[in-house]
Amino acid sequence: MPFLLVAYIGGALTILSPCILPVIPFVLARAGRSFLRDTLPMLAGMAITFALVASLGAVGGGWAVRANEIGRLVAILLLALFGTALLLPGLANTLARPFVAGGNRLIGAAGGRRWGAAGSLLVGVATGMLWTPCAGPILGLVLTGAALNGANIGTALLLLAYAAGAGTSLAVALLAGRLALALATLRGLLGAGEWVRRSLGAAVLAGVTVIALRLDTGALARVSYASTTAAERAVLNRLRPAPTPAAESGAEASDAAPPYRSSLPVQGSAAPLEGAVHWLNSPPLATEALRDKVVLVDFWTYSCINCIRTTPYLRAWAERYRDQGLVVVGVHTPEFAFEKRLQNVRRAVSDFGITYPVAVDSDYRIWRAWRNNAWPAFYLVDASGRIRYSQFGEGHYDRLEAAIQDLLREAGSGMPAGAAAEPRPQAIEAAPDLANIRSGETYVGYRQASNFASRERVRDDAARDYSIGDLRVNEWGLSGNWTVQAEQAVLNVPGGGLDHRFSARDLHLVLGPGGAGSPVRFRVTIDGQAPGADHGADTDAEGYGTVDATRLYQLVRQSGAVRARRFEIRFLDPGVEAFAFTFG
Repeated sequence: MPFLLVAYIGGALTILSPCILPVIPFVLARAGRSFLRDTLPMLAGMAITFALVASLGAVGGGWAVRANEIGRLVAILLLALFGTALLLPGLANTLARPFVAGGNRLIGAAGGRRWGAAGSLLVGVATGMLWTPCAGPILGLVLTGAALNGANIGTALLLLAYAAGAGTSLAVALLAGRLALALATLRGLLGAGEWVRRSLGAAVLAGVTVIALRLDTGALARVSYASTTAAERAVLNRLRPAPTPAAESGAEASDAAPPYRSSLPVQGSAAPLEGAVHWLNSPPLATEALRDKVVLVDFWTYSCINCIRTTPYLRAWAERYRDQGLVVVGVHTPEFAFEKRLQNVRRAVSDFGITYPVAVDSDYRIWRAWRNNAWPAFYLVDASGRIRYSQFGEGHYDRLEAAIQDLLREAGSGMPAGAAAEPRPQAIEAAPDLANIRSGETYVGYRQASNFASRERVRDDAARDYSIGDLRVNEWGLSGNWTVQAEQAVLNVPGGGLDHRFSARDLHLVLGPGGAGSPVRFRVTIDGQAPGADHGADTDAEGYGTVDATRLYQLVRQSGAVRARRFEIRFLDPGVEAFAFTFG
């Protein structure tokens, strides 16, 4: 139930995002009609359709994406007719004269006059097909859960709660529109109703044009990609449900209790760390072995840029507080299939300089036992085995370290409150430039791909030649002969590549050398030129680099003012696998 509330609030926050703007005219066009018979069915149709399409898109593969594209085209045509009917009903009747009966019924349905609630529901379904809200952290968690766990009633309810939240915020916008319309009527403006109707018709047609040209995911992204991210992170950290019910045993103070008591609340009892397929840097840690210790559990996966940027702090805390009684435990739960391979995890642990224990949770047993939903996620457990603090996503390191110090004092370490650790992250571990991020995580495999802009449509699990033309901001494409699979795209012949028009300081790409394991050479250019001072940690100034392991590669770090750029990478050898773009 608490996470349903989180999903609902996340949906309500989409009203603050530029990506919702093209939908608003369709809602405001209902301002003069009955809420129960007209507006409510439209909002319900929109919410239900969004939840259904998002569910299928998360778990259904490429066929669901193609089906939604067809539905999107039908929706654009229907709403264009709706807007034309509002703007020029006489012209609409003239154009529809050969089909007057069907046309009038359709216009009546769009206007909510002839088909009543059913017509409004139809318009809502069409609007839901076009609704592409910015995928903030909350929607990202819901869709990730769907991809990991498959279709289930819980995922459907979460998506419906998210859609209901967005519908509620749009209903508030509609009520504001009705109030403005009423004020205009009270003031007796000559012909106000006619002009309002025509203005709404023009706005609907403008919205249809924006969506048809995909400006809702291109140009609007320049305004702000992360406009709701901070608010959604705050909601997650405040309302995320505790993993397990609070334990009764051990909650009472005893005669031997230390004099200091932390004010951190008890969130629940910690689940055991059982079910890992392997442990690195330590033998398996049983619950009994961790008694009287303060334990920081970190859920991470090694190709996740948000997780990578937390590692300097985890290393520093593990070293700084080890003698005071802190145990840091990394729980590596994979997102991609390649992250299940033990040799890949072992190499990543070594590359990141991680010396604290790591449970390799490739079967998601620990993830499910803790009821976790995010990477990275931190759970701070006191010496009695109770969760006293939790945090999701990167950042707020000072709060987490203060909680560590607080629980160590409660456990009797006697340490005073001290200044926060100041690790010096380098290269890929550096904090993101949040003020200039206008691009978000983009998957290459067809299961979760978005904003794909090659001239050719994706052919699932089959070799095909692709080519790329002009790109808008946040669009990307393939060139050369590729086989696009559910999680990744595989290059079949040398010379192929990927292009992405992005706006961020850093561009990363998760790449692997493929099944053969042979190194793959590549070259990166930015706006057609060698990157020079803008090269990333895994390229040189001329843009050259090598894919020698399946991991995240930093390919661009803009050294000057951040602006929209066109990134190009060309592979000199075949077999490379491309998984996802991330930015910082």
